[in-house]
Amino acid sequence: MGCGCLIEHKYIIIAGEEAGPKSNKMGGIWNVIDAEMKTLAAMLEDGTIDEESIPRIFVAGPYFDHSGVDWNKSLNRITDLKELDSYEPDEVIKNVFSKLVEEGIELVARSQKIKNIEIIFLAFKTSDYCRKTIQYKGRPTCLENKIKAEAYDLIQLDSRTYENMANGNEYTHYLNLSYAISEFVRNLVCIKEKNFQKKTNREASEFVTSVMPTRYVSLHCHEFGLFYAIARLEKLCVRVNSVATCHATIPGRAAGHRSIQKIRENDNSLDPNTPINMAELESLSSYADVVTAVGDSTRKELKLFYGIDSIVVRNGIELDAEKEEISWDKKNRCRKQIQDFLANRLHEVHDGVPLVPEKIIPIFSLSRIEIDNKGYPDLLDSLVLLDRMIRMKIESLRLDEDYRIVCFIVAAHGPKNNLPNHFPIDLPEEILIGSELRLQSMIMEKGLEAERLLGGDRHVGAVFYPQWLSSNDGGLNMTVDELMAGCIAGIFPSRYEPFLLTGLEAGKEATPSIVSKVCGFSDALKTLKRLVMGMGGVIVVDNINLPYIETLADYALTMEYFIETYTDDLLKYNLLCREASLLAHDMNWQKPVKDYYEILTGDKIE
Repeated sequence: MGCGCLIEHKYIIIAGEEAGPKSNKMGGIWNVIDAEMKTLAAMLEDGTIDEESIPRIFVAGPYFDHSGVDWNKSLNRITDLKELDSYEPDEVIKNVFSKLVEEGIELVARSQKIKNIEIIFLAFKTSDYCRKTIQYKGRPTCLENKIKAEAYDLIQLDSRTYENMANGNEYTHYLNLSYAISEFVRNLVCIKEKNFQKKTNREASEFVTSVMPTRYVSLHCHEFGLFYAIARLEKLCVRVNSVATCHATIPGRAAGHRSIQKIRENDNSLDPNTPINMAELESLSSYADVVTAVGDSTRKELKLFYGIDSIVVRNGIELDAEKEEISWDKKNRCRKQIQDFLANRLHEVHDGVPLVPEKIIPIFSLSRIEIDNKGYPDLLDSLVLLDRMIRMKIESLRLDEDYRIVCFIVAAHGPKNNLPNHFPIDLPEEILIGSELRLQSMIMEKGLEAERLLGGDRHVGAVFYPQWLSSNDGGLNMTVDELMAGCIAGIFPSRYEPFLLTGLEAGKEATPSIVSKVCGFSDALKTLKRLVMGMGGVIVVDNINLPYIETLADYALTMEYFIETYTDDLLKYNLLCREASLLAHDMNWQKPVKDYYEILTGDKIE
């Protein structure tokens, strides 16, 4: 009957705490998972990944159906399902869903077509597990306690200690979500076997089983919050192809810029402020078939702190295939908007002789507000050096005295409402919190306040922008891409940076940038196609091996290089922009998604 040719069904589950449908507040990992799934769908559709049977792609994450259920009360995420379509499961998935409901696991399933490939979103509601009664070892208990008891039985995970720490709610959420996703995977893998246990005719059962499709299940978990799912499946002897991806490490983040020294000295002691429960969850990546790190520093941290060997699969950047050409009109329009904004706001708030808008040269730095890790002290010191260099050029008549360099420092604890009319030039202390106050104070201590630009006391200034950028943010009213497009350069002097997607985002807008050597993607610059002899469109400053004063000098010199090419040699500057754009296009998501697919499925892609 031609039964020798079996049909293969492949299932790929991409999971993460920030995976799934959109919410009102999304972080960088959400963007990574979103780009991975979209790129995978596009590569399956266009034949880059050539499969006779198209894999079923699932994206699994949490479901926050209303305000207050998010464990992170400061974010208070609410899952948005409006852009997704309803999902009609086939018989296999329907049976899996039914089994989950019997176990007290509630989920919402939706779908989306991307390049004619269906993506299924699984959003698990875990906030009420403490109120669901089930049986465990013959005794009634709530689902949440069952999960923690089982985790102790399987891998001696000490939830009694971990749940009572300051971040106990976060720990419990990760454990619940990992359990729910692992139960989906377990039932998906085992459902064929369970169905045919009901057959009474052994021969008939064996025959039907032999012609059933072969089901291959792969699980890709991003970040430590979901690594218990992999560990649980392994301990339950549920065989799936598993990958655990670390975008940073918990001990590395706690040590911050000191992690480089720890790696050099082979010092695997944990920093006192390391969240032990989160580090324990991260160590569970050892149960995965393959552990990946987004950069070499993260790979070294995994080996140092956990003894885990990993391979580097870098992050990428999502590009619009239909817009490969640089939009010079957008860059010029956005730059003029920034220049006019600064000239007008400074004059309105501080009077004085108004600045000439077209002589304002904007640069930017954008990141989380981790002052030391992101190298803000180094940035401010280098801006002071740059001011002296620009002053020397003006006094030697090599630069027009009307030029002013303004560095936007975009970093905030969260979005702000009801800002003053002249934000951010008018920046009262009462709207600042935590590290925002410290950073603004540092700018003032260095004498880099923007108002000093008006009288020529300074030619270089810093404008702190403690707000999430958007088209109605109460200040520039520009999106992130518009700010990047309008500035002549970006500078990212991080002392601790597992990858630095922001640098690639700048390149996507054809904006040159300066990055520290510690950044995870700096090694990729060695293969960059060069259009300009000497320093190119993305410059790496060594902040690992050089003395501090030399690192500061290099930051200042590289900023001055971009400023000089912009003012004196626009043709060369445009070539630098093209180089930055080329890097972004070379660092698209196709290569990492190809690597992940090969690891997850075992299929070599030519």
